[in-house]
Amino acid sequence: MKDTLLRWFHKWGSPKWFYDLSGRWMPWLAGLSLICLLVGSIWALAFAPMDYQQGNSFRIIYLHVPAAILAQSAYMLLAILGVITLVWRMKMTEILATACAPIGASMTFLALVTGSLWGVPTWGTWWIWDARLTSMLVLLFLYLGIMALQDAIRDPSSAARASAILAIVGVINIPIIKYSVEWWYTLHQPATFKLTEKPAMPMEMWLPLLMMLIGFYAFFAWSLLLRARHQVLIREQKTRWVTQLLDAKPATKSDPSESAKS
Repeated sequence: MKDTLLRWFHKWGSPKWFYDLSGRWMPWLAGLSLICLLVGSIWALAFAPMDYQQGNSFRIIYLHVPAAILAQSAYMLLAILGVITLVWRMKMTEILATACAPIGASMTFLALVTGSLWGVPTWGTWWIWDARLTSMLVLLFLYLGIMALQDAIRDPSSAARASAILAIVGVINIPIIKYSVEWWYTLHQPATFKLTEKPAMPMEMWLPLLMMLIGFYAFFAWSLLLRARHQVLIREQKTRWVTQLLDAKPATKSDPSESAKS
């Protein structure tokens, strides 16, 4: 069993093996994301009951909560990839980290924007220096810092190591985000999802939120693979297997391999 896991782990370190396998997964992830997001959105907007305190304004939770959870999960993935990069120097972890950072930053920005929109009817203001909001803003700056390092350093391996260190150091912000409502007095409500407790929301409100969360994660996985495959073609463009792939596949305007070939 251990040898099988090690072989599987090392196979994922091969850009060619990753490119071939990820191409098979992407249609399934795209389909799952589309179905869950479509069903979850219709369920949340048309069939979920109105909240007795917040009215219909609470429905922004179906965007805000999945985006916030995914933003933190993506950063945890960045930190794990950073550890693997520093210890084993795997090329694929460098590529995945480069692909992951912009997606995580986008989810963090979406969480902040939807949180601000939600704050107007709930708190009467667009922004307050609440502990959770502030720590989420710090998370956005961490993402932007990682992306800046990745772009500023020309050597891909050096850029990967520098951004990996920042990702690992910045991971301390994740428990601050999670437990900020318990450690300090804040206006922010407690966590909506808890693995150890029954959801406080009624099932007819909670199930569409779960559908949206699954859809967001499937979309994240699809986006991550898409961006990583693009980076693989760019970094491996001089290898024989990429050359053969580009020669065999007719280029189109929307084909990411076109930019790798140029």
